[in-house]
Parts: sequence; structure tokens; C-alpha cells
Amino acid sequence: MSIRRLISVVTPCYNEEGNVEELHRRIAAQLEPFPQYDFEHIYIDNASTDGTVAAIRHLASADSRVKAIVNNRNFGIIRSSNHGLLQARGDAIINMASDMQEPPELIGDFIRKWEQGYKVVVGVKPDSHETAPMFALRRLYYATIGRIADVRLIPHYTGFGLYDREVIEALRRIDDPYPYFRGLIADMGFAHAEVPYTQPMRLRGITKNNFYSLYDMAMLGVTSHSKVPLRLATMAGFALSAISLLIALGYLVLKLTQWQQMSFGMAPILIGFFFFASVQLFFIGLLGEYILQIHTQVQKRPLVMERERINFSKPIDETIP
Repeated sequence: MSIRRLISVVTPCYNEEGNVEELHRRIAAQLEPFPQYDFEHIYIDNASTDGTVAAIRHLASADSRVKAIVNNRNFGIIRSSNHGLLQARGDAIINMASDMQEPPELIGDFIRKWEQGYKVVVGVKPDSHETAPMFALRRLYYATIGRIADVRLIPHYTGFGLYDREVIEALRRIDDPYPYFRGLIADMGFAHAEVPYTQPMRLRGITKNNFYSLYDMAMLGVTSHSKVPLRLATMAGFALSAISLLIALGYLVLKLTQWQQMSFGMAPILIGFFFFASVQLFFIGLLGEYILQIHTQVQKRPLVMERERINFSKPIDETIP
């Protein structure tokens, strides 16, 4: 007798009380055309302060396929999302946000691509209904990091997609305490398929991505997958030193040849001082980002600490092969 294959859907959430029920309904509807698979829907909640956990508990009481992990505190989307993926026991794991800006209606396309043999199927958003300045900024970031990264990163990809069990087990062996997930997917080199979509506007709630969280993810991508900024800092140091030396020699020659006429005063000195001080401060900060990344790796803290699990019949470690 063959064992039915399982598809896990993992949705990190924080204060998404208005979205969790509709999200589950839409996910379940997309999986109905695939009766050959069982599925589980795992919410991983970052210690929501609204009624999100109560709404999930209500769903779980009515549908045993709904499960939840509630964290002790808000560990951030990076750590929480990756912890949820590692707890799923499906043969294929679908990762998607709970704000419904990543459409559940793509699940069928993901599964069909997986059935064709792709280990990784990702959703990419070449277009979005978000504000034009924010989307332009995202495009600039994707273009920049795509040029400087050591591996080819997937543009307009946020982590939304389907991953074969083999991919998740490879992530488990990497054991990164603060992983840049989309970079690791590219770095592992599994053949992937892309499913384009237009990102819709958020209908309920407010985004949890503030400037700091967006900056954190952006710098994590740079420091995890590119040596170019550090090399640029070294080359810029050499170049600016050479330029400074040439300017200094030029001033010396002019002063010696035109002693009476040359009177530069303090302005060039002050301008040069503040320019080189700002350049040094920028590259010291950049170096600090890399040191911070090393420090995070050395600490080896767990991704999250859990408060409770809902609808898990036994410890997850016993269910993962």
C-alpha cells in the first residue's frame, strides 16, 4: 500500500487577525483539485498582540489540518519563517506570507511544476500594486544585489514558493541561525521554475515591515552573498589615498612656484577633512555589518523559542524522516 504524499503550507504571521481565516479558506480551495495529496497548514505566530492566535485556535478546532506554533516573543520574520519551514513534515513545503499579498491561487501552478520534477518553484513579482516609489526602490535593490552577489539571485523573489523535502533537509544541514533564505535557495543551485504574478494591495491590517526590518533584510542579503562591498572599500581606500597624495603634491608645487599669489586658507583643508572622514565612517559602518553577521553566526542561538503548539499530535522531530 503506497503512502499518500503530504503538502505542507507554512504561513508566518504577526497581528493578522483579519486575514488568517480567509487565507486558510483560499488555501484549502486551491488544494481541492489535488485529492491525491494530504495537506497541513502551519501558522507560525510571532507572539501576536491581537486576536490572531484565538482565530487560529478556532480554525484548528474545526479542521485538524490546521496547526500552529506560537513563539515566546516576536523573533522577526527571518527567524520565524525559517523555523516554520523546518518544522513542516510535507514532501513539498509551500512558504507564503499571511497578508495575502502572495496569492494562494498560485498553489496549483506550484504543485504542477513540482510534479514535473522541479525541486524549487518560486513566485516572482515583476509587477506590483504597491506605491511606485517603493516598487522602484525594490527594483533598484534587486538589480544592485544581482550584480554584486557571488551567485545568481532570483530577481523579484521574496521566498514565496514551493520547496521539495530534499531542499528543506539541505537547509537543515546548513544550520544558519539567521539565514537569508532567498540567497540560500540560489546558492544551493537546485533547478527551479518561476511563476510570475502581480502583487496585490494589502486589504486588511497594516504592513509589519518598517524601515529597520527592510534595511535588515537588505543588508543581510549583501553581507551573506557578496564580498564586493569590502573589496570596493579596499580599492576606494587606495584610490582616495592616491588622489590625496596627488592633490597634496599639486598644492606643494603651486605654492613653491607661486609663493606670493597662492593663498588657499582653511577651506580646502576643512572640505578635504570632512570628505575623507565621511568616507571612512561609511566604510567602517559597512565593515561593522559584516562583523555583525559573523557575530550572529558565532552565537548559534536557536531560530525561535516556542510558547506552545496547536494540533501537533506529537513532537515534530519524531515525524520528520
